[in-house]
Amino acid sequence: MTHHDQLDYSDRTDFEDADRGLVAPPDTDTVTTADGRVAWDFRATDFLAGECPDTVHPSLWRQSQLTARAGLFEVTEGVYQIRGFDLSNMTLIEGERGVVVVDPLVSAECAAAGLALYRKHRGERPVTAVVITHSHADHFGGVHGVIEEGSDVPIVAPAGYMEHSVAENVYAGTAMLRRGGYYGGAPIEAGPTGKVGMGLGYAASEGTTALIPATLDVTRTGQEERLDGVLFRFQLTPGTEAPSELNFFLPERRALCMAENATHNLHNILTLRGALVRDAHVWSRYLTEAIELFAADSDVVFASHHWPTWGTERLTRFLSEQRDLYGYLHDQTLRLLNQGLTGPEIAEQFELPPALASAWHARGYYGSVSHNVKAIYQRYMGWYDGNPASLWEHPPTASATRYVDCLGGVDATLAKAKEYTEAGDLRFAVQLLKHAVYAAPDRADAKEQLAQAFERLGYGAECATWRNCYLVGAHELRHGVKPFALSAGGFAGALSVDEVFDSLAIRVNGPQAWDERLSTVWKFTDLGTTHRATLNNGVLVHGEVTGEAGPADLTVTLTKPQLFGLLAGKGTDGLGLDGDAAVLGRLFAALDEPDPAFAVVTP
Repeated sequence: MTHHDQLDYSDRTDFEDADRGLVAPPDTDTVTTADGRVAWDFRATDFLAGECPDTVHPSLWRQSQLTARAGLFEVTEGVYQIRGFDLSNMTLIEGERGVVVVDPLVSAECAAAGLALYRKHRGERPVTAVVITHSHADHFGGVHGVIEEGSDVPIVAPAGYMEHSVAENVYAGTAMLRRGGYYGGAPIEAGPTGKVGMGLGYAASEGTTALIPATLDVTRTGQEERLDGVLFRFQLTPGTEAPSELNFFLPERRALCMAENATHNLHNILTLRGALVRDAHVWSRYLTEAIELFAADSDVVFASHHWPTWGTERLTRFLSEQRDLYGYLHDQTLRLLNQGLTGPEIAEQFELPPALASAWHARGYYGSVSHNVKAIYQRYMGWYDGNPASLWEHPPTASATRYVDCLGGVDATLAKAKEYTEAGDLRFAVQLLKHAVYAAPDRADAKEQLAQAFERLGYGAECATWRNCYLVGAHELRHGVKPFALSAGGFAGALSVDEVFDSLAIRVNGPQAWDERLSTVWKFTDLGTTHRATLNNGVLVHGEVTGEAGPADLTVTLTKPQLFGLLAGKGTDGLGLDGDAAVLGRLFAALDEPDPAFAVVTP
């Protein structure tokens, strides 16, 4: 998949840029939570100082060395970044009274540690505004590390930020976190045979997260706001790296922030953890627009991951190549699908132009060409490849037992897989071994053989998230599933009442609730609103009502915090219940608990 001769390992420009402007390295080895857990360990990446071992792709080793650089960096006068304190960067823009914080990392503890390092070297400046560039948790989760809960500091974000943050982190949150544990490498140890990073950064921190609404929406490109005396000119880029995203330009500093729309790797059109499929076409067009609007007036471009690029000519080339990267992926995938090729067929033959294939910042460390091409196909054509044989295939376990039967049993399947492994065809070996494991999940020898094949595929992967998926698969085959310290719990308080009921509706066990008929009215004294929720045909239908709520089996009078308490199992003390109180028990009995440790590599 990788042509090493396309890459110039003697080119040290990225290393010079990643080290440029270092003010101070971190002043602690770890960042800990209030209860003493380690949220971030700066020592985890120490091993990357050595030579590349044969268990890591050399291109990925190089990228991991670059993303491991940690400390406070000066980008340009009055613009600083905290890098290597989390998966993402936190940017600090000095204003008249204090400092504007951009993208306060994943967790509060890491954001607070970064802000403390900044203040140690730049003075005790208050945080005067927060800018959140997009609706992914590594760009807002640590907000309470830089401002107090309930603070009146303005929070600036793109239109749709809350809606998309909730949809991504709550509705499909359990499955995304479970899959995120795979592509992030959650259970594997740092080191040459384990986790070397994620391409964007080393890993996501494991501290306290929160989601807070914006107080100022950016609704159009060209919108200008003065935050603490600093002029921000915004570009709205919905449907690019996030459904809700913005770039911004600081005309007085000649500095351009590209959020996560142009970083030093090929990004994801569809992440391996799952998400809405992104639009490579508009992504490319917004990069063209950014070049036209800002490039000629910029001396530096920086982003919420990786390191800046200085010089108008260099940054324009960087943005142009990034633009061409997403444009080429989109247009060529469409060209080939219109010739009748399917996603896997297109991905197998797809090659980038030499100028892009040899550009370090266009390599697939986080999103690969292979899975991005399949994602573009999926966006336009869906899951079905058009062949009727694909319409009604057996699910994995049923297919596996039949394949293994055709091959002559599990032993014969393992022997065949061994032949393919020895011939170097690991890709087909894992297909066979997957069938063996699904057909006979108790066979330890089948699981170990698959684990070894996964491990070898991981060691050869240039894409960090592929490596992590393979190595976590091997780890779980050998050690079983251990739930990770991952949770979207810190976001619950930000949900609207509608979003709370949406998240309950997703949990209704339909078949179990088919014959249930119940109606409830919820009066929120703190919000002054009334909501009606009915369960019928296994569907929880709900909404705010104006005027009379009409008759109901049960009317509950409460506050929004009391609703969260009720859902957390704290009982009905303090709630006003009018009607049949048993209805609450019937409603909650209809709900399934999501499983954060569901099987992935076994049936």
